[in-house]
Amino acid sequence: MYATYQKDVAFYIVYIREAHAIDSRSPMNWGLVEDPVTLAERQKVASTCVAELNLPMPAVVDKLDDKVNQAYQGWPDRLYLVGKDGKLTYAGGRGPFFFSCDELEISIKKTLGQSK
Repeated sequence: MYATYQKDVAFYIVYIREAHAIDSRSPMNWGLVEDPVTLAERQKVASTCVAELNLPMPAVVDKLDDKVNQAYQGWPDRLYLVGKDGKLTYAGGRGPFFFSCDELEISIKKTLGQSK
């Protein structure tokens, strides 16, 4: 989707907080990093994540006050589309099981004035 729409849509990964930290109560028990306690640590984990997963889009990092996460209820992951006017045009369900990339793409097409 990024490759298809990157000329018309600004894509960002917003790193909010570590979903699989080894020092968390996550039932997943496969975390690779400790939950960052400083902004510098959070930025480093986000950079490592982007590099290790070879993600092509830019990433921004929520501050330790987690205001972005709280405003968008982003944890552990969500998909959003924000229009040029700054208003949400798509808000996906809580991931990884309740959001739909197909729904996001339909919303992108509508926002860009393309047919389904």
